[in-house]
Amino acid sequence: MTQTGDTAPGEGLAALIARAERAGRDPAPVERWNPPFCGDIDMVIHADGHWSYNGTAIGRPALVRLFASVLRRDEDGRDYLVTPGEKLGITVEDAHFLAVEMSRTERDGEPLLVFRLDSGDVVEADMAHPLRFGAGAGFRPYLRVRGRLEARLTRALAIELADLVEEEADGSLALRSGGARFALPSEPAG
Repeated sequence: MTQTGDTAPGEGLAALIARAERAGRDPAPVERWNPPFCGDIDMVIHADGHWSYNGTAIGRPALVRLFASVLRRDEDGRDYLVTPGEKLGITVEDAHFLAVEMSRTERDGEPLLVFRLDSGDVVEADMAHPLRFGAGAGFRPYLRVRGRLEARLTRALAIELADLVEEEADGSLALRSGGARFALPSEPAG
């Protein structure tokens, strides 16, 4: 279920935050930890958002949230589970998280898009958490969550987000949230 401009400002946002399990909690400080690399494990975050280990789906949401809290993408472009004592390589097929709910509200007269992730986190789209749009066919929006980690918007949210795209004076297309402007890529001529 998504909440958009149909609700009073802040009403949808409050409901979204109430449903978020991690709202207001800081993530583990994985960016500050520098443990030794201990090898790769057969853990996969699949494109549809489910996690597996050794080919078996991880069915306990609390366990997935625990792993998600120590997830990091390094400068080498690889993904790791990081603790103070070890760093384990994992596979991510598309994005680290899925954005599953959105609230559209205003702050200081500016539009604000707030997303709830499948991890229970709540993230506002702004300069620190930009939206980007995947290359190729279709409208594939992603949201920076923390560090180099991203959430892909579900198809339903992408459709809702597409309705919020505005045409600029120069004919370009963009979205605005949290005082930031996110330009959509131009379609190649052909």
